[in-house]
Amino acid sequence: MNRNIAIILAGGVGSRMNLGYPKQFSKIAGKTTLEHTIAIFENHPKIDEIVIVAEKNHYTKIAEIVVQAGFHKVSKIIYGGKERTDSTLSAISSLQDYEGQSKLIIHDAVRPLLSPEVVSNCIDKLDEYNAVDVVIPAVDTIVRVDSETQEIVEIPKRSEYYQGQTPQAFRLSTLREAYELYLQKQVQGTCDCGIVLKTMPHEKIGTVQGSETNIKLTRPVDLFIADKLFQSKSNFSLRNIVSLEQLHTLRHKVLVVFGGSYGIGLEIMTLAQKLGMKAYSFSRSNGVDVTDMAKVQHALMQVAEEEGGIDYVINTAAILVHKPLAAMSYEEIMQSIHVNYTGAVNVASAAYPIIRQRHGGLLNFTSSSYTRGRPFYSIYSSTKAAVANLTQALSEEWSKDGVQINCINPERTQTPMRTKAFGLEPEDTLLNPKTVALASLSVLASKETGNIVDVVRADENFIRHILDELDNEH
Repeated sequence: MNRNIAIILAGGVGSRMNLGYPKQFSKIAGKTTLEHTIAIFENHPKIDEIVIVAEKNHYTKIAEIVVQAGFHKVSKIIYGGKERTDSTLSAISSLQDYEGQSKLIIHDAVRPLLSPEVVSNCIDKLDEYNAVDVVIPAVDTIVRVDSETQEIVEIPKRSEYYQGQTPQAFRLSTLREAYELYLQKQVQGTCDCGIVLKTMPHEKIGTVQGSETNIKLTRPVDLFIADKLFQSKSNFSLRNIVSLEQLHTLRHKVLVVFGGSYGIGLEIMTLAQKLGMKAYSFSRSNGVDVTDMAKVQHALMQVAEEEGGIDYVINTAAILVHKPLAAMSYEEIMQSIHVNYTGAVNVASAAYPIIRQRHGGLLNFTSSSYTRGRPFYSIYSSTKAAVANLTQALSEEWSKDGVQINCINPERTQTPMRTKAFGLEPEDTLLNPKTVALASLSVLASKETGNIVDVVRADENFIRHILDELDNEH
């Protein structure tokens, strides 16, 4: 039977990262780099199974990651070799009983920002070619230098040069033949496409457009860049998680929303009830201020006792004082800090021991201003940055208990809080709060964790389609 098989090369030691451990185990957004990479293929509908190539001493750790994360597509964890080519050869050897027309998608474990679209394009391209490379155009001038004199000897035409990435994709039979010839002829090669090119020069190699964000973690700065890319969620698509089927898994789940009496919180409550969730709302309007830890704890305990537990908690409570810092009173400053940040800490602290019992989740809210402080709402921006940071930190603290935590980052949304701060704005420039509500519940249902999830108007038509389908069901 022909299969689409992802081969993840995870045998590196990462000496250039100076971490003291292999870079595939470095943490980004609450998960190891390896987990992020496996998840790309685990969640891809066209991938049938996954083979992980591991360094022998790290086999047990990788096996633990696979089991704990529930990656059911991982069919093999095999030993790699000293060189990259040895690892690929090990993978091919483990697939000796597979049909030659099976498609192999070979990817570096330390490229955790690969988009699903590139994987799909590689699989499709193998219908035209037996070997495919993922490339991006070279953006800088390419200079060839004499290795001895360090003098420039040639400046080739840049438009003809591309940077190679992974994955690289092959028909299994083609890669088998290439490596048989490689072992016979002892040719040199730094990647699998290079092996095919040198051993089978008649075999044309197709290309698929890659992405500048599909970076390889090689140097310490790469971890910082990758973390920022995850933070901006350029790799995260709501289209991959939003579906009626996914939303229906929330039926009968117990949800508590702080700030659920108006704005986005109210829309979440309305949608949750439509989905058949047991939803409870607490806000200052019914006597629960998130700045009061005792009241937050009491509210959660009250629901937990009545329902036998709580699955999810969402905190939308926030205030926005639209003034320069110099124009804010001490009371306005402290209230902003207490509601926007202390309140988030209170909700997280009080919710954790309860939602942990059901391996549930917490959802926070940030603002697009969290990435760069904005004039006239410096306190709001900085507290929202703190909430994003808190979310990512807690995702690592809570992951061992199977508790998810994410943060929604909506574009400018039509809410009473925004109208109060900015007055009337053209409706077509603002997100509908119903869109944000559906995105929020979809993130809870997805079991994602450690993410800052952008909700943008570009996704609104897609999400409205899901809302229309839901309305038709009712």
